[in-house]
Amino acid sequence: MNTVKVLQKAGCVVDYNPEQTCCGQPAFNAGFWDEAKEVGNKFLDDFSENSVIVAPSASCTGMVRNYYTDLFLNTTKHNKCRAVQANIFELSEFLVNILQFEYFGAELEGRAVYHDSCSGLRECKIKDEPRKLLEQVHGLEIVPLHHSDTCCGFGGTFAVKFDAISTAMAQQKVDNALAAGADYIISTDTSCLMHLQGYIDKQGLPIKTMHLADVLANGWGNV
Repeated sequence: MNTVKVLQKAGCVVDYNPEQTCCGQPAFNAGFWDEAKEVGNKFLDDFSENSVIVAPSASCTGMVRNYYTDLFLNTTKHNKCRAVQANIFELSEFLVNILQFEYFGAELEGRAVYHDSCSGLRECKIKDEPRKLLEQVHGLEIVPLHHSDTCCGFGGTFAVKFDAISTAMAQQKVDNALAAGADYIISTDTSCLMHLQGYIDKQGLPIKTMHLADVLANGWGNV
């Protein structure tokens, strides 16, 4: 909902399709390409190739942009796939690079670190965009995070198959945020934030995670 609010405040007319489901990434990453293709077919049917598609997730954006090519090469969906790939954007890159809209009048008191998700940094090449948006938030001090570009440990099924390693990676990320004196860990991917917040809650630590969209919509009324 906050993604919709932010896009509307930036001047967009937002059309949300309530029938949309998964992009197929979990199945694809686990090696179930036939199942991923079935879900991906629905994704391509749910969205128009003539519309801009904005996702509050670099993970989903990276999947469609980079890996749908493997799923739909030499298929009847190839042309539509290419059109959709050209029109899908992660939220921060769309706001900063396409709309050139960075100031929302958001307010959030405290110190925060920004976590570069693997999908955002490596698949979508997003680094400066979310930081530019956060620099405009009143009351928020962005402080450096040691190893901000290392994985948080989630990695989809990795967290299930290698839970001890996954938890240790989350601990390192949270410990680095606490060492920076941060009140918040902010990122573009809910999967990372879910993983880190789970560790934080279990340990009862004095820090919380926030999605970029929630930060940008904080402190101002309804659109």
